[in-house]
Amino acid sequence: MPAYWVARAAVKDAAQYKRYTDRVPAIVAAHGGRVLARGGRFQIMEGPADFHRFVVIEFPSLEAGVACFESADYADAARARRGGAGIVEIVVVEGGDATL
Repeated sequence: MPAYWVARAAVKDAAQYKRYTDRVPAIVAAHGGRVLARGGRFQIMEGPADFHRFVVIEFPSLEAGVACFESADYADAARARRGGAGIVEIVVVEGGDATL
């Protein structure tokens, strides 16, 4: 079952953050991921307006998305943004309706 990496970010240092974003597509592809939305236009419908960059990536499974995030390549790339370049929230959620 596919899973989706959903991220929202508040970029603080665009040049430093770019060092991260330039590397991510190849890492995602190596884990079977496919970018569905990355940094495009958006409209906040509800909630705080703290984040201004949104990303949705489809993976073949929850395990593949988690493996991508936990990979050494991703950890190395993420260090570029974790040093103050931005604030990011990431979740990997399995597709489908699991509501009881």
